[in-house]
Amino acid sequence: MHSLSKALFFLCILLLANFAKAQLCSGTFGQPLINQTFGQGNNTDNWYGPLAQYAPGASTYTTFVGPPGVSPRNLTANQSGLVKTPATPGNPYPIYWQPHADHTGDPNGLMLLIDGVATQTVFFEQRMENLCPYTILRLSLWVLNSNSPAANAQNPNMILRIADPNHNILAEKSTENIPADGTWHQYAVEFSNSNSSTVILQLVNHTPTNSGNDFALDDITVQACGPDISPFFNTNNQSLNMCEGSTINFILDANITAGYPSAVYQWQENTGSSWTDMVGKTTKQASIDFSNRIPGTYQYRLITAMNGNIDRTYCRAVSEPIKVTVNPLPTTTAENSGPVCIGSTIQLNASGGTSYKWFGPDGQFFSAAQNPTIANATKAMKGTYTVQVTLNECTLPAATTVEILDPIIPATNMQTATICEGRSIQLEASGGSTYLWQPSTGLSDPHISNPIASPTETTTYTVQISNNGCSAPAQITVNVNKNATADAGADQKILTGQSINLNGKVSGNDITYYWSPSNYLDDPTKLNPVAKPTEDITYTLHAISNSGCTSAIDEVFIKVYPKVVIPNTFSPNGDNINDTWNIPAAGSFPNPIVKITNRYGQLVYQSTGTFKPWDGKMNGKDLPPAVYYYTIYLNEDFQSYTGWVMLMR
Repeated sequence: MHSLSKALFFLCILLLANFAKAQLCSGTFGQPLINQTFGQGNNTDNWYGPLAQYAPGASTYTTFVGPPGVSPRNLTANQSGLVKTPATPGNPYPIYWQPHADHTGDPNGLMLLIDGVATQTVFFEQRMENLCPYTILRLSLWVLNSNSPAANAQNPNMILRIADPNHNILAEKSTENIPADGTWHQYAVEFSNSNSSTVILQLVNHTPTNSGNDFALDDITVQACGPDISPFFNTNNQSLNMCEGSTINFILDANITAGYPSAVYQWQENTGSSWTDMVGKTTKQASIDFSNRIPGTYQYRLITAMNGNIDRTYCRAVSEPIKVTVNPLPTTTAENSGPVCIGSTIQLNASGGTSYKWFGPDGQFFSAAQNPTIANATKAMKGTYTVQVTLNECTLPAATTVEILDPIIPATNMQTATICEGRSIQLEASGGSTYLWQPSTGLSDPHISNPIASPTETTTYTVQISNNGCSAPAQITVNVNKNATADAGADQKILTGQSINLNGKVSGNDITYYWSPSNYLDDPTKLNPVAKPTEDITYTLHAISNSGCTSAIDEVFIKVYPKVVIPNTFSPNGDNINDTWNIPAAGSFPNPIVKITNRYGQLVYQSTGTFKPWDGKMNGKDLPPAVYYYTIYLNEDFQSYTGWVMLMR
């Protein structure tokens, strides 16, 4: 019995291998009739469910986990769940479940993650209905081994089985071992559904262990075998281009191999987001009158089926689309920098296209630049310039007219002028309609032709004379003669017999100066003469403008104090000769302070305010003959005097 089972097992494997190698379709497989993607997730959740909500027609014989309920941390044998990536949060075995997006690379696309078992059992089914009977079909699916090579785990291996609703097996094919290479692998099986419009995909475990055997499923599709349809236009192209407003007639045609017996046809057009049947276009060749279409893309495809099946979506073959592109005419603009003055540069500008051709007023081509320039404009260059603007092989002209202006001839009422500081002069320019004077400093209005100028410094004014966009400069220099200024310096104080320098300062253009009166001055025509007055005196510094501008004077007062003479001996003996110690100069000061002490530092005499001569007494009593010491303070202009005086009897 054991030997018989073993023989049957190998026979089954051989039959499956031969069956898998059989190619049933002699045409091509068209667009998917059924496409199971397992749905779409979101940016926050990790697990999804129930399965029927995200994958209609799908069912699993494993234990499906996930919402509703507590989100699992990991799967165990014979469990499954819908996830965005096998590396789900809480995965305790990171080398077993590797991070990976779904088959299309969508980070939010879902896949069915399965932890397989060790028994040969059906673990997943996908029911597919409304198929056309007696059709050769191909079922394919994508499988990802969720383990890494480092896990050294058992690779998944499964059998793709197709059965009818009565459980009759229509086809089987083994995936063999699915490698742990981090890549989605596609597996497919071809079969004929005979008279059944419903088939069931069953995935059967073919791995003898559940150590590893972890994988994900995605994108299960069913395609019908039909003729190979290659549509084309009468130019044998798959695409046509035309410009808005054009008219073109073309023929739709197709090369069809291995066609249906008793085939019928229907051409469809897509002008936006959906396909619609073209009325009356039911032959392999169709004539199209294509005129005045708005810009856009117009797609065409051919549908063919056996007679009676053309309206059954799953019973017909559909070609890839061919298209006509109607390009919009460019939105063209042309302009210039004019009006342009003679000798200036003409700047032409265009927009709206990818290539440009400029033609001058004489109709001759001269530039393929988008924004060409023409130097040294002349009167002969005026007129209309035309540009042909091309975008997506569609061309539209635009035009701009260039005006050439006569040059400006500037004129002014003077080139130079001289004024005294603080006075004004009127400037005047002519030759244009607008004026701009620079700098504007000292001008009554820099935007008129004849402003009043009152500069404080010598200034060169430049006026830009303009007329209709042309301009030319002119200049007037206003020289400013500075008024005379005089500064006689600060008042000063000296003692009789001393001399002092006067600190005079003057400024201005073309001036002379002198001091008055000239008494006691060594030279009254110098700015810093030596003065030696014997009494209080006021000197006046005169600054005279020789150019007729304002003159100036300033005064300085010299205070002359008497010479300070301090006696060093006196004899208060009543003979009326040298009876007091007197300082005559002290009487010239309003508040002198005089102090006298004995040799022990004891104050014996003090005079504050008007000076009173010392009579050699202290508190009305005669002091004995001796040397006494004085300190004399006259005012802040003089240092204190100190010394000694001998009192004799």
